[in-house]
Amino acid sequence: MTHDLRPLSGPPFDAKTQAILDKHYPQRDGEVLSLFRVFARSPRLLRKLGAAGLLDEDSPLSLRDREIVILRTTAHHGCEYEWGVHAKVFAKVAGFSEEQLGATRVAPAEAGCWTATEQGLLRVVDELHQRGRLSEETLVYFSRHWETEQQLEILALCGFYSTVSFIANTAGLAPEPWAARFPGQGMAGS
Repeated sequence: MTHDLRPLSGPPFDAKTQAILDKHYPQRDGEVLSLFRVFARSPRLLRKLGAAGLLDEDSPLSLRDREIVILRTTAHHGCEYEWGVHAKVFAKVAGFSEEQLGATRVAPAEAGCWTATEQGLLRVVDELHQRGRLSEETLVYFSRHWETEQQLEILALCGFYSTVSFIANTAGLAPEPWAARFPGQGMAGS
């Protein structure tokens, strides 16, 4: 029995693991992300978490809203690993300015760089992570601005990326060499 959360050293991986990775996990220039190599220590977890599970084009959220939720969630958990992957891969296409990207990490929801609706979304994420539920005022706002399917997606993203953050932080994953770093720490790679 092993008690090791370090990323597996592969590829190569055993055939079962490789099949799951090929079906459900993106690779970057043939490299399997460290996080996915930690997931690979449990074939069940690897199958169930599926990297693209909430990142597909069928999401009821815009890419920008999805990334606001993910970046704020991973920042709440101090998960530089996952924050950095999303900041590098999705921030530009989601239209984030440098100020907004930095604000996902440290700024209050009311920071002037966000639209009113984005400020509301940040409040939703902040309350979920601080209280585990929404205040009555925020719940009313949440219900008025997002349809039920979108609300469920936001809640699921907060939960999923909390789980990802717990795993990455507990495994002590260093940022990928090419990933962004938390504001004030520069960028890794180019």
